[in-house]
Amino acid sequence: MRLKLVTAGLLTAGTSAGVIAAESASWWPNLVLCTAFAIVAGIVWLITRHPAGDHAILYVVAVAALCQVPGLTTAPITSTDAYRYAWDGRVQLSGSSPYSHVPLDDALARLRDPVLFPGLSPTDKSGVVGPPRVPPDPAAVTALSTDDPRTRINRPRVPTIYPPVAQAFFTAVALVTPWSAGTLGLQLAAALLAVVLTALLAAELRRRGRDPRWAAMWGWSPIVALEAGSAAHVDVLAALLIVAAVIAAARRRPVLAGVLLGAAASVKLLPLLLLPAFTSRRLRTPLVALGTFVASYLPHLLAAGTLVVGFLPGYLTQEGFSDGSSRSAILALVLPPEARQLAAALLAVSLAVLAIYRHGREPIAVTCCWLYGGALLITTPTYPWYGLPLIALAVLAGRLEWLVVPVAAYLAYASFGHDLRQGLIHLAAATVVVATVALRHRPNAGREFDVPVEALRH
Repeated sequence: MRLKLVTAGLLTAGTSAGVIAAESASWWPNLVLCTAFAIVAGIVWLITRHPAGDHAILYVVAVAALCQVPGLTTAPITSTDAYRYAWDGRVQLSGSSPYSHVPLDDALARLRDPVLFPGLSPTDKSGVVGPPRVPPDPAAVTALSTDDPRTRINRPRVPTIYPPVAQAFFTAVALVTPWSAGTLGLQLAAALLAVVLTALLAAELRRRGRDPRWAAMWGWSPIVALEAGSAAHVDVLAALLIVAAVIAAARRRPVLAGVLLGAAASVKLLPLLLLPAFTSRRLRTPLVALGTFVASYLPHLLAAGTLVVGFLPGYLTQEGFSDGSSRSAILALVLPPEARQLAAALLAVSLAVLAIYRHGREPIAVTCCWLYGGALLITTPTYPWYGLPLIALAVLAGRLEWLVVPVAAYLAYASFGHDLRQGLIHLAAATVVVATVALRHRPNAGREFDVPVEALRH
C-alpha cells in the first residue's frame, strides 16, 4: 500500500510538472491542463477507495508541497501580475503609495531594477511624472493601460487596483525578498499559502468525520500548482481567508468570520459576493466584514486621498463590467450587451436573496460554494484564476461538480475573442453543475449523487 501511495504522489507531482512545462513551451497547454486535472481527480478517487491511515493528512500535505515545486523553477507563466505585486510592495516599503504613483513614474526611478525594468534604468527618464488621471472613455482607458516593453509590469501607466490586505501581503513579502529574486519570494509565499490551505481543508474534513484525503482536490490540483507556485496569484490568499471565514461561521464565531471575510474582500473584491451567505437576523458577520473592509482602506485614504481607488474604475471599464460588452458569456449567447447587463444583475440579486433564504437550511460551505460559483457563471470573468476560491469551497462543501467551472474558464481563456465558443464552454460547465444538482435533489435520490467527500466514513 505504501508503494502505491508513493507512486500516486510522484505521478501527481509529475502532472504538475507536465502542466508547467506545457504552459511554458505552449505545447497544447489547455489540453495538457484538462488531462492533468482528470488524472489527478482519478488518483484522488482511487486512493480514497481505501481506509485513511493515521498519517493521511501528512501525506496529502506533503504531496501538495511537492506539486508546488515545478512552478517555482520558472518565471510566472499565466500572467505578469506578480511583477506588479513585487512593485507595489517595494513602493510601500519606500514610503510611497502604489495608489498615487504608477510604475513608470520618474519620481520612483530609484526603485527600478533590471528584473522589473529590463529596458529602463534608474537614471533613464520615462516621461511619466505626477499622479495619474484615469479618463472615463473606454478607448482612452485601453490606450492608457497598454503594456510597455521597458518593464515587465503590466499596465505601467496606471496605479494599482489591489486592495489594502493584498498590499500588506505584497509589502511583507517584499521586506524579505532581495530585488534580484524578482517574483520568487511571491511565488514561494503563494505556494506556502496553497499548502497551508490544503492542511486546513484536510483537518476540517477530518473534524467533520469526512475523508481528509479529498483535500487533495485542492492541494494536488494542477490549476493550483499553476496559479500559486508559478503565477503567485493573490487569489490563493483570498481562498485561504474565505475558507477560514466559512469554518469560523460554521463553528458559530460570527465576529471572527466577519473579520476574515472582510480581510478576504480586501485581497480581491469578489468575496464581497459571499456576504448574503453569512446574513442572519443579527447581521453581525456582514457588518463586521464590511467594517473590516472599510477600515483596511483608512490608512491608504489618509495617504493617497481619493486616488485610493487606484485603477479600479478603469479596470472595470476595460474588462467590460461597465457596459457588459465582454462579460456574461452565457447570456451573450442570446442577449445584446444592454439586456445582458440587466439580466446579469437580476440573476445576481436572485442568488443573493436565495442565499439569505437558505441561511441555516444547509451548511454555509454549500451556500458559499454555489453562490460564488453562480456568480462566476453569471459574469464569466476573463481570467481563470478568479476561480481558485471556488476550488477550495467545492472541496470544503463536498460539491466537486463545481470544479468544472474553473476548468472551463481555462478553455474559455484560450478562446478569448471567440464569443460564441466562450459562451458554449461556460454553458457546458453550467449544464454539468445543474444536472448534478438536479440528480442530487431528485425524489428518492440516494447519497450516490453526493460527492464522496460527504459520503465516506472510515
